[in-house]
Amino acid sequence: MSIFIGGAWAYANGSLHLGHVSSLLPGDILARYYRLKGEKVLYASGSDCNGTPITVKARQAGVEPQAIADHYHREFVDCFTQLGFSYDIYTRTDTAHHHHVVQEIFLALLEKGLIYKRKVEQTYCEHCQQFLPDRYVEGLCPVCNEPARGDQCDHCATILEPLELHERSCKICGHTPTTRETEHFYFALSDLQADLEKYTQRAEVQHLWRENALHLTKRYLGEGLHDRAISRDLPIGVSVPVSGYEDKKVYVWIEAVSGYYSASKKWAEENNQDDHDFWSGETTSYYVHGKDNIPFHTVIWPAILQGIGIAALPTRVISNEYVTLEKKKLSTSKNWAVWVPDFLERYEPDSIRYFLTINAPENRDADFSWKEFIYSHNSELLGAYGNFVNHTLKFIEKSFAGVITTSDIDEKIKGEINCLYQEVGNLIEQGSMKQALENIFAYVRKSNKYFDEQKPWQQWHEDQGTCEKTLANCVYLLANLAQLLSPFLPFSSEKVFELLNVQERRWQEVVLNGVTLTAPVEPLFARIDVENIEKELTRLQAQSLTE
Repeated sequence: MSIFIGGAWAYANGSLHLGHVSSLLPGDILARYYRLKGEKVLYASGSDCNGTPITVKARQAGVEPQAIADHYHREFVDCFTQLGFSYDIYTRTDTAHHHHVVQEIFLALLEKGLIYKRKVEQTYCEHCQQFLPDRYVEGLCPVCNEPARGDQCDHCATILEPLELHERSCKICGHTPTTRETEHFYFALSDLQADLEKYTQRAEVQHLWRENALHLTKRYLGEGLHDRAISRDLPIGVSVPVSGYEDKKVYVWIEAVSGYYSASKKWAEENNQDDHDFWSGETTSYYVHGKDNIPFHTVIWPAILQGIGIAALPTRVISNEYVTLEKKKLSTSKNWAVWVPDFLERYEPDSIRYFLTINAPENRDADFSWKEFIYSHNSELLGAYGNFVNHTLKFIEKSFAGVITTSDIDEKIKGEINCLYQEVGNLIEQGSMKQALENIFAYVRKSNKYFDEQKPWQQWHEDQGTCEKTLANCVYLLANLAQLLSPFLPFSSEKVFELLNVQERRWQEVVLNGVTLTAPVEPLFARIDVENIEKELTRLQAQSLTE
């Protein structure tokens, strides 16, 4: 089976924050899991390096847009690497390769009659002397009257056009924009309404999408799809490949999602592979992102794929709700955020991965608090999992000189572990990462209880054979819990594999012939001082006052 996993592309105009990681982490869990199953996996993403936000950031910094894109792309690569994201390809949208693929898609849609030209009124800022991208027109939503951008209202999720906003202003300078006539290319989304309705209905019947994705998509379809501009007057981006229109750029909402396809082609080219299997009707594809990206993955991208005749429409849509920070909305402009580069300087990646999965906003918004993060690490990672590893291996090290046989494992335990592989695997495939991790940790706690009830320290004095059998069962549990946890906690799992000399990495029962500990047993996790809670809250408050 071919598995394509697309992670949303972060804008290369600022650092990643924990909201980005929370929404993207399910993609890495999926990729690691399916590789363990032996499936053919392509996990692709990249940095969105085109568009006005980068131009604005460059203007503020007094540098060229390329310098901003380069800086944040390097930072993203570093952060994702440290967090253990196992992308098969992580690229960027300002490469010649990406531009070429996007232009091919544009021309294919044009040839099919799904792109046409139209003269329109567009917002223009006389002060900035430029047409404004939709996201750089701000005002009040005509539906709910809340603050919104010209492309979408985050409050009520209505897809908008800039001229629909009330009390419009230019995000760059704050002045009220005027309008000017210009000519643009439009994507005939309305022609694909019926096809997209059938596609969405299949996803609903088969329970393939998160509820938020299904609800919003059905709403958009119910309101009727409108043709949308596919080009814009922008300084950087993919040039429209039509003679006389080269100064116009392919609009970001079609250009960025096309990055999944261009990344796939780039991976194939660089690795001398054929990526056809990832775009066939037999492909299972996952698209992983935050809820603000839902329409681009359930309406726009499927429409593009249908328009150019590619069968691999998104199979599963893994769309997280939002993460709040200390009960307040994340705000990059107010510096109310936990920035990933800073986060990684002070805390282990598995601690971050654990907390953002066990508290994932899968069905509703979830809050990140420093108190919960630190207590969760100390009680679950250290107190439950880490202690089980440490107690078991320390006892073997001390009482058995680091050597035991593991040939006779309790059949009831083996049966439970094999059931856990099936249960957790099904949950991961459905996109229920939080429940999958909760189920594993329920068994971690059960394993600790088994250790305590068997009392190996007492068995050692009464019957060393029974004691060894208890510890063999515990080692068996350790090896399999590490395997089950490896998609979620790759770094600590690898430490356990090294200690136990586990060679095979497969999504199936680990059977050991014996264990010989060749290195001193060290704690799997270190305790985080609870005094850090106050320090982090003070740091957060201080940083928010700097903006």
